[in-house]
Amino acid sequence: MKYSFRLTIVLLTSLIFYHCSWIGTNNSSSNNRSSLTGWNFNDPKYGGYIKGPAHKKQPIPEGMVAIEGGTFTMGSVQDDVMGDWNTTPRQMHVRSFYMDEAEVTNSEYLLYLQVTKDVFPPSEEKYKHIYEAALPDTLVWRKTLANTDLLSESYLRHPAYADYPVVGVSWLQAIQYCKWRTNAINLKKLIDKGVIANVLEVDSIRNFYDTEVYLKDPYLLFDGDSTVYKKGVPNFKDKSKTKGAFTGRHVSSMDGILAQKFRLPTEAEWEFAAKAYSENREYNNIRGRKKYPWKERYSRNRSKKYRGDQLANFKQGKGNYSGVSGWSSDGADIPNKIKSYPPNAFGLYDMSGNVAEWVADVYRPIVDSDASDFGYFRGNIYTKRVIDENGKVSIVGKSNEDSAVYDTLPNGKIVVKQLPGTVKHVPITKADAFMRTNYYRADNTNTSDGDHYSSRFYSYDEIQFATAKEMYNSPKKPKLEIDSLTGNVVERFDKEKRTTLISDESRVYKGGSWKDREFWLDPAQRRYLPQYMATNFVGFRCAADMLGGFSSKKVVKN
Repeated sequence: MKYSFRLTIVLLTSLIFYHCSWIGTNNSSSNNRSSLTGWNFNDPKYGGYIKGPAHKKQPIPEGMVAIEGGTFTMGSVQDDVMGDWNTTPRQMHVRSFYMDEAEVTNSEYLLYLQVTKDVFPPSEEKYKHIYEAALPDTLVWRKTLANTDLLSESYLRHPAYADYPVVGVSWLQAIQYCKWRTNAINLKKLIDKGVIANVLEVDSIRNFYDTEVYLKDPYLLFDGDSTVYKKGVPNFKDKSKTKGAFTGRHVSSMDGILAQKFRLPTEAEWEFAAKAYSENREYNNIRGRKKYPWKERYSRNRSKKYRGDQLANFKQGKGNYSGVSGWSSDGADIPNKIKSYPPNAFGLYDMSGNVAEWVADVYRPIVDSDASDFGYFRGNIYTKRVIDENGKVSIVGKSNEDSAVYDTLPNGKIVVKQLPGTVKHVPITKADAFMRTNYYRADNTNTSDGDHYSSRFYSYDEIQFATAKEMYNSPKKPKLEIDSLTGNVVERFDKEKRTTLISDESRVYKGGSWKDREFWLDPAQRRYLPQYMATNFVGFRCAADMLGGFSSKKVVKN
């Protein structure tokens, strides 16, 4: 009887192992075979047509944490003591995404500055504004009736503040950093794969890299030096050597090797991540309301070891930024070193306090009831690549001595809109949006709030509407004029009386800072500044999309 029982167990185990092996083998073969045509992928006998590795797990980007999406109440669920009513609660759904576990620090931003200065030397006339446009405004620390000059001189570059969040960065500068980070990570991936030689250690090669250019035509990079390319991924169409020593083919989007784009989080994403309702969840319900990113109802630590300490860095009262000498209750009087306070349930640090943070959205006083409840975002501007007469993508600067595309801001500063060597983009036209049901124009920032159809002049034609009174009377950009006598460029600034800073260039920033009172620690609170302005209390962190599945561990099976 005992022997029969053992034999039965062995037979059952063998049967299960065989069944699992067959499923694994069958799935593996089906991954490289078209289930609808019977053609093999990645097979020279069938044309060598590409299919990337199926179900390839997306690695969590460096310095980020995974935020599993879901539904939540966006907006304030507390009393609106300020009475501005700009945080009306709305139920929203947010897709899964990745977010930096802490703000971008001075040392990380300085790396970006060093690379920018190396790739685009300001000593060369065609590049002279690029590095300067990336520099944070260190003078944000100045105060006419305060002794803060030391911070203007030291906060950005001194190693004592290396791990402190960078400030003095405008929304426009934060966007440029996100683009650079995408390219920096993908360049390293290609170097690690052996596709590109280590251009970072070769002084004779201008190590400018752009992911979009690489995907379109790799030989437009590195000043056309094809010797930097060493070994591509397997080419099932042609195994012969091309372009000198390069073998195989270049990496494409279908290979799943290159990282997704880094960007600023949307307001909905930032608020969802800060509230971290996952720790208040009971099955598929949210239990209780959260006033802060942490679960407690108070701003002080209740644990035995740290009882009474503040859980965030914020201004506690008039003239009280850190507490009494010898007992600093929040540990800082200006921004503090990142990760100095406990993370929230998602593993994110300083989602309240320390510094407030830029998000991607254009500001409007309310979130409209007809706004999308799926991945809400205001600020979409749809563009397309410029194609030249030869049918190839146009590159910025190729016809104008590698000059960048600049813009002059209302404060007179010059910023870079498109770097030399990148693919030219222009807004889509009406013809591009013709017969579409999901959008009908390029710039959607003022949709339903300030555009033609939402104003009281909706009956006007386009010419009449252009001269009508605007909904938001905000400052205009300065105009550049040429002096007829001297030939010099003269900047004409807006001198009209303005009543608001709300415009299509006003961006939301979220979270309290070292300079704010406790009220602003509520993740639902929202404020705004023009996208070209910078302060000593607003920083930023990056986000990235989670590609593929929803990532939930719970799977309903029939």
